[in-house]
Amino acid sequence: MASDLEQLRAIRSQTLALVAELTANPKPSYALDGQSISWGDYLAKLRVTIDWCEKKLAGEEPFEIRSRGIT
Repeated sequence: MASDLEQLRAIRSQTLALVAELTANPKPSYALDGQSISWGDYLAKLRVTIDWCEKKLAGEEPFEIRSRGIT
């Protein structure tokens, strides 16, 4: 079973691949039989997913806090 960190990296990677594919071969938005498909909205949601993954991944990174006491 993949760790949470590995899953976040996989989601980010897969989403980036979808964004690359959509921007390389853009499609028009359309409506068919009462159902509308908006590729621009889909692309925006993918970008939100990437941002979410990056924030989660940043929280998983090791960090250092420096402080100085005052005497």
